[in-house]
Amino acid sequence: MDRTRQLRLAKDAMDRDWADPGLDLDAVAAHAGYSRFHFIRAFKAAYGETPGQYLTHRRIERAEDLLRTANLSVTEICHLVGFSSLGTFSARFKSWTKLTPTAYRARHVGRGSALIPGCYAMLWAGGFRPGADRGRQSNSREAR
Repeated sequence: MDRTRQLRLAKDAMDRDWADPGLDLDAVAAHAGYSRFHFIRAFKAAYGETPGQYLTHRRIERAEDLLRTANLSVTEICHLVGFSSLGTFSARFKSWTKLTPTAYRARHVGRGSALIPGCYAMLWAGGFRPGADRGRQSNSREAR
């Protein structure tokens, strides 16, 4: 398999799993047939940014969309797009858009239709599964 195709497959995996906070660079690199550090260099040469930068940009783009359209808190959006730290999310968001998430929302909300209720946005994004935690608790009790 040629190297360009391998990089494209790895990029496709990041495009597909961008919201997973546990997305592992080592696994993506191995999927492409590269060591971690060689993958970073090859990805940057092919796409102009490191895999980490690419993934951050994908997540910020999705956060921009949710801030404009969904009635969710900044913290909820932070976690939905794959960040585990609100501070890191806010810093990266501001670095990319030149606005804090709250300022971005204030600037863009009200220019279109009404905000989507948060419960629908979370359901659509896969961030909400009724009874998912309840099922895990009952299974752990049954195992005792």
